[in-house]
Amino acid sequence: MANVLGFFKESYEEITQKVTWPTWAQLQNHAVVVLIASLIIALVVLAMDKASSNILELLYGTK
Repeated sequence: MANVLGFFKESYEEITQKVTWPTWAQLQNHAVVVLIASLIIALVVLAMDKASSNILELLYGTK
């Protein structure tokens, strides 16, 4: 039980004193970067899906 309590004490100390937390402005900037990257990836996947769909329709003549 002492090991578990020691673990929690050390974890709390590390989180509160040793970890460098980002500022609010940094969080907002990173969120914008993630949003833009997600949109770009979604558009690439959409383009690949439409292209493969069109190629398969061309090959099989279905629509």
